[in-house]
Amino acid sequence: MSKNLQNKVLFQQIAELLHNARQQVLCTVNSTMVYTYFEIGRVIVEEEQNGKERAEYGKQILKGLSQQLTKDFGKGFSIRNLKQIK
Repeated sequence: MSKNLQNKVLFQQIAELLHNARQQVLCTVNSTMVYTYFEIGRVIVEEEQNGKERAEYGKQILKGLSQQLTKDFGKGFSIRNLKQIK
């Protein structure tokens, strides 16, 4: 086998390993984010309902939570987004 062909095969093997690793990382991140947002929604609902069957509306929980999360974690935690999570 020529040196050029050996290098090409070696490159392809390494490239495939890197592509597979990146795909695994993406799947792991996506799964973790879905679980995290599910848990965020669960915690928000439990806090809003405070043991009752239905939440009392008009509380400022989401507003304060939205402001603090946005301050600490950046975009993506608007009140509208938090309502969609739960």
